[in-house]
Amino acid sequence: MTWRLLLLGLLLAGPASAAPDAGASFTHAVPAQRIFALLFLMIGPLKILGPFVAMTRGTEPAFRRQLATRAILFSAAALVLAGSIGHQMLRNFNIPIPILALTGGLVLFLVALQTLLEQFKRPDGARAEAPRPDLALAINPLAFPTIVTPYGIAAVIIFVSLAEGDHAAQLVIAGLVGLILLLNWLAMLAAHTILKHAGTALQIFAIVLGVTQVALGLLIMLQALSATGLFTLNL
Repeated sequence: MTWRLLLLGLLLAGPASAAPDAGASFTHAVPAQRIFALLFLMIGPLKILGPFVAMTRGTEPAFRRQLATRAILFSAAALVLAGSIGHQMLRNFNIPIPILALTGGLVLFLVALQTLLEQFKRPDGARAEAPRPDLALAINPLAFPTIVTPYGIAAVIIFVSLAEGDHAAQLVIAGLVGLILLLNWLAMLAAHTILKHAGTALQIFAIVLGVTQVALGLLIMLQALSATGLFTLNL
């Protein structure tokens, strides 16, 4: 558990943060606010607003509420399933946590970079037709991959694996994931109003968030490689 705590301390701590105590519990080694910040970046509401508005344009508030509720329920079920199955597969196949962190960091980096570059593309002459409003959209593309991102799943699996045997930490992680899903639901309910009054500000913030996610993906990859012993990373 010691090297796992050190890895998560590196992934979540700033440059000036001290490494977690080898004998500390997961809850004390990794503060809840840092876990929340990482999960908020990966499965939080900011990336949902645009797609949700696009697929619900012209629909009634009752339909949007139904769609948002179903999407959150499917997302919660997917995260619980992914966390339990992923943790079991890590144990069965002896996949080290740094390798999973490297995979999650790589996916986060590629997706964030693609999203960031798309902000500067000229709009195509023929725009893709928006999907017809249907409650089936709650599963795909809303719950997955918009809310439950691949790198978000990787983060949840890592946290679940690190908190093995620590029931207090497991409750903290479950509570934080539930809180973020609640924020996602509230954001979808108010998505049309938010984009109407703060669309430009959100576009700017999306670029800042994209840069942050690209940097976070690189940081996770470098620190995961460092944790495997390939080299020593000094930040």
